[in-house]
Amino acid sequence: MARATFKLWRGDVDGGEFGTYETEITEGMVVLDAVHQIQAESAPDLAVRWNCKAGKCGSCSAEVNGNPKLLCMMRMSEVPLDKPITIEPLRAFPVIRDLVPDVSWNYEVKKRIKPFKPREPDDPDGTWRMYQKDVDRVQEFRKCIECYLCQDVCHVLRDHHLHEGFIGPRFLVHVAALEMHPLDEEDRRDELKEAFGIGYCNITKCCTKVCPEHITITDNAIIPLKERVIDVAYDPLGKLVQLVMGSPAKK
Repeated sequence: MARATFKLWRGDVDGGEFGTYETEITEGMVVLDAVHQIQAESAPDLAVRWNCKAGKCGSCSAEVNGNPKLLCMMRMSEVPLDKPITIEPLRAFPVIRDLVPDVSWNYEVKKRIKPFKPREPDDPDGTWRMYQKDVDRVQEFRKCIECYLCQDVCHVLRDHHLHEGFIGPRFLVHVAALEMHPLDEEDRRDELKEAFGIGYCNITKCCTKVCPEHITITDNAIIPLKERVIDVAYDPLGKLVQLVMGSPAKK
């Protein structure tokens, strides 16, 4: 066994400070175990959000030594114990209390995205026809557990606080899941360019790196969406075709 020192954020939206705690670390512990142990031993009023403890609910997102992580999926053996371990709430969102951020902004963003709109069936019996590769393409995006680690690490939200003009990588993934679905016929490209602010993303791939579900956010979702926006908004030949032929199909 070893002892570890933790600096945990204690406070609320009006401010706070880091509190220092020590606890024993045993083999197999994850960071969430250590936080719960500190709660039991010396900080019974410490607020921390968690649920499944299996890396599937996204509830226990926080920053460990400045890096967005799921507390239940980060083993203490991965963390250096020779200096204090800092744990704080996600910086891209306001704090409710201690390690619990207010992520309600994300729910409001999701309401702004046009929902799935299926096209008419291909056959009179109600059958749709599609390629399996098109079905498979969107399955990756449905793995998202809405932990919002990608939102937190995104510099547009984390550092520049442009929440009013940018929906963030999590919801660009959601739009990609809709736009690339072979049955969806809704067109969200104007919203991507204007209200959703896809132009703010400079494809640093930081969101892809922190995703616990290993979704290839930048290459498979954001870049293809950017290409669609460019096709409809910045391609002079494309604009001429639109004038002659009408609005092009998005797929």
